[in-house]
Amino acid sequence: MTGTDGGTIMNGTSTTEIRGEFFIDGRRLSYLDFGGPGRPLLALHGHLYEGRTWERLAEALAPRWRVIAPDQRGHGDSDRAASYTRDDYVDDAIALLDHLGIEQAVTLGHSGGGITAFQIAARHPRRVTAVVNVEGPVCDLDDGPSALSFVLSMPYTAPTRQALLDAIGPLAPMLGDKLRPTPDGGRRLPFHPQDTIVSEQGTHGDHWADWTATTCPALFVLARGSQVITPEEGRLIVARRPGTRLAELDGDHFVHTNDPQGFATAVGDFLATLG
Repeated sequence: MTGTDGGTIMNGTSTTEIRGEFFIDGRRLSYLDFGGPGRPLLALHGHLYEGRTWERLAEALAPRWRVIAPDQRGHGDSDRAASYTRDDYVDDAIALLDHLGIEQAVTLGHSGGGITAFQIAARHPRRVTAVVNVEGPVCDLDDGPSALSFVLSMPYTAPTRQALLDAIGPLAPMLGDKLRPTPDGGRRLPFHPQDTIVSEQGTHGDHWADWTATTCPALFVLARGSQVITPEEGRLIVARRPGTRLAELDGDHFVHTNDPQGFATAVGDFLATLG
């Protein structure tokens, strides 16, 4: 495994952003390290997103917390992978911590990234001091079509940025600033549609054993307008795991982008209890 660090970018706040990358079996994993002297927090995005989704959280938590946010396999600037299992995502996260020389961190994640956050704790309990699960399902027994099947109608690449924006239609406002250049001068999505379906289907199943395997402090963030988790399910998730707090926020499944200030406050309040 080899790695490199990119340039340093001052973003106008108290955080210093570094784009770094390292290689696992020839596959590049890219990440943002928002720097600072604070305690490490590994922030994991969900499907369709990338590490930069945590930029405002990093700004809000600095300088007490150093947010490290990878573009997970197949997303953003990270390379596509041959598989997208739960173990794959956990292994990537541990490899990143090892690359940075971090022994322990808080793990935080949204949706599929939330599942990864608590699965890291379950499988590597000594590496995790606390977990923040943002709308990550604990029990999803749906074995039907992927909830993200709509991405299969989207092209992965297009000859121009505008052509790709036109092709993705309603998702253009969400993805417009995330498109990547291609070697031929065109643009590509920050994820491959088929990979996304395979990855999302890998999140299905019963994850109660992983969620309840540890007793480190945890926060579960539930969106009042969630399309994924009902209020009853959210409260059960909290009740069945000792040491877990609940934060309910206005917004939908993407609550960290709906209400970034409220989200940062909820996370910051929880982190303040860790001592």
